[in-house]
Amino acid sequence: MNIEHLLSEFERKLVLQRYSKNSIENYKSAVRSFLKIAEKKFGNPTELGNMEIEKYVFWKIEKHKISHSHQRMIVASIDKFYQSVFGIKLTLKHLYPSRTKHILPKYLNLDEVKRMIATVTNLKHRCILKLLYGCGLRLNELLNLKITDIDSSGMIIHIRNAKGNKDRVVMLSMQLLDELRVYVKEFKPEIYLIEGQTGGVYSERSVQNIVKEAARKAGIKKRVTPHMLRHSFATHLLENGTDIRFIQELLGHSSIKTTEIYTHITSISKSKIKSPLDFL
Repeated sequence: MNIEHLLSEFERKLVLQRYSKNSIENYKSAVRSFLKIAEKKFGNPTELGNMEIEKYVFWKIEKHKISHSHQRMIVASIDKFYQSVFGIKLTLKHLYPSRTKHILPKYLNLDEVKRMIATVTNLKHRCILKLLYGCGLRLNELLNLKITDIDSSGMIIHIRNAKGNKDRVVMLSMQLLDELRVYVKEFKPEIYLIEGQTGGVYSERSVQNIVKEAARKAGIKKRVTPHMLRHSFATHLLENGTDIRFIQELLGHSSIKTTEIYTHITSISKSKIKSPLDFL
């Protein structure tokens, strides 16, 4: 079995269907893992049925303790792969998680964000933090931002081909714009706003390390990720009275229900309800 040839064909089909670059990589990664196991244990993928795929998903749950969302992505990837590459329609509906875990997003308070930004002396790193928090960007959106996406006259940033192949705009803070102007003069990026040392797209790991190190220096004990800054962006806007519909547009959520999860945090935070401990 030529796994890379099959994945190349799968990628071609996904490109034709206009899937985003990030989605294509996620789909290919999930299918590659499956095909490697299939090659060792089950043989030719065209000879596999629902039972073998079910065994694989069960093994991933037991062995790797995958999350609900990861399981959903694996099943969707395999299903899409068989249909687009082999023309085989599988029956995998029973393998999708029946229940979605509702986990409240983790976020930082205003003081923690201020402390994180204050600890960063590197101009490029500080711009990265301010873009993630000040614009509510996903990590992949930050990495794919181009210099031409910054509209200083309209004070907006264009987010192109985001999740779900959607474009959107977010606000541009004057504070951030001033720093970006200095940054561009000093670092001279050519295409992407944030580029690697030799040009091209900056690495995800580098951004993750920048966020992690800033949190450590700020004395924040919890594990801080780039996505937590996006959660903080949404939570702080809600706390300051921004209409949830505007926040939905800024985050690029298709459904208001996705955005409403932040109201569960702010409602309790801003309520006057006292703990029973305060009655003692």
